[in-house]
Amino acid sequence: MNTSALRAALRHAAVADPPEVPVYSPLRALGRRQLTPFDLAGQSMSTMAPATCMVFTALWMSSAGSRGVAGLCAIIGATLVMALVALCIRQFTVRLAASGSLYSFVAHGLGKRATLTAGAALLVGYLGVSISVLSYAGADLAELVGNPDVPGAGLLLCAGIGVAVALIAIRGVLFATRLILVIEVGTVALILAMLLRAPEPVAADLTVDPAPFGLLVFVAMQTVLNLAGFESAAFFGPEARRPLRTVTRTVLITPLLAGTLYIIAGWAGMSGHAGTLVNAYFGGTASGANPALVLLVNIGVCSSWIASTLGFAQAGSRLLYSMSLERVIPSLFQKVHPRWRTPYAAVGLFVGASFLGTLWHTPGHAPGVYDAVVEITLLLGYTLVAFAALRFLHRIGEHTTATRITGAAAAVAGSGLLLFAAADATRSGAWLYLAWCAALGVSGIVWFAVLRRYRPRSIDAIGVFDSVETADLLPGAASLRIDAGGRTVLTPPGR
Repeated sequence: MNTSALRAALRHAAVADPPEVPVYSPLRALGRRQLTPFDLAGQSMSTMAPATCMVFTALWMSSAGSRGVAGLCAIIGATLVMALVALCIRQFTVRLAASGSLYSFVAHGLGKRATLTAGAALLVGYLGVSISVLSYAGADLAELVGNPDVPGAGLLLCAGIGVAVALIAIRGVLFATRLILVIEVGTVALILAMLLRAPEPVAADLTVDPAPFGLLVFVAMQTVLNLAGFESAAFFGPEARRPLRTVTRTVLITPLLAGTLYIIAGWAGMSGHAGTLVNAYFGGTASGANPALVLLVNIGVCSSWIASTLGFAQAGSRLLYSMSLERVIPSLFQKVHPRWRTPYAAVGLFVGASFLGTLWHTPGHAPGVYDAVVEITLLLGYTLVAFAALRFLHRIGEHTTATRITGAAAAVAGSGLLLFAAADATRSGAWLYLAWCAALGVSGIVWFAVLRRYRPRSIDAIGVFDSVETADLLPGAASLRIDAGGRTVLTPPGR
């Protein structure tokens, strides 16, 4: 290192005049450089809710019978597909920090219409999962307090959970992510301990209806749904310390970690080791399970549902904030709390919409295509980001053999799974599912047409990301200015 040049630069900085017009990042309001890698891991793990997903994976595989090995292979295959998607997302997270996550990334790889389609997919997918986890949280909490059959008890508890989640999300991301991490780690440890118990038969009435898919496609799509949200750490890029490094590591590690947990749960279900867990959660004391064990499992799973509700509220609100900042949706949702630096209006909208969804969603009795619709929505977003990574690296001239193979494999695998799911749904006559696929496919085109007609300037603003500020530069070393197109330009000293 040239220490003499560094000393000279520091001496010059001490006497340099401050800039007359400081330049700020467009995402400055969220509070930059505050989240640690553990905070990002807590956020990512919460949206995946690994503890609850392990319980359901064990149930599916307990019902697989002679097709258990094939079902386990489907779980492994879906995990590998999501790992490929994570590698595609990495191409963006090592270069950009954005509060819009995949929505913003697709903007830098594909056209505006594809970006709006990805945005619609993320919004609907995240909201769909949030409705489901909030509904299950209310139902489980009703069981724990002893009022499962009281009319309206579940809805009242959902409302209470929603208010608590909104207040915690508004109070600040640091508190929320650390609380989430503690809950998830403790619950996962409990579930793992139960999966390692001696084999026990599963109650005969605990079965799974895979409609509208066949069993293998059902297990693969459910695994994708269980891993959905691993990328939610990318919503916090502007708020993370060393975001290009820490967000990337979180995005790469968490789907592999959660996928491994699901593979263990699948093996336990297939081999009979999950009998104690499945009977305790789904069958309760009526299955012969120990009452204390039933209580402990329900507390752990209910806590995980609530943590997942909080994780999606935080991620979904950042997506709404980013879209609002670009004026793709009303500017109301870019309002940020002056003290806690959280998009409180977006949090309120997302949590409120989730609660309204619980009025219709009943745990265990939702329409058969509900999960399928959410799965296809999220999978479309992941497939679009794989194609976007291929186009993005080609445009900036940074492709390698490895990135081409990874991007192509993720794009082909995502597209193939979408086609297999559509074919299975066609055989079962799930026309609502197929209609949703078609509507989602044209959503970006319709949204783009509306924006071009009523708010054309917002189209050019799509893809906002965190950028260097005047305060990030050594005084006198260089300066920043905003060009005619609204982009930040770094100017060498003396110019």
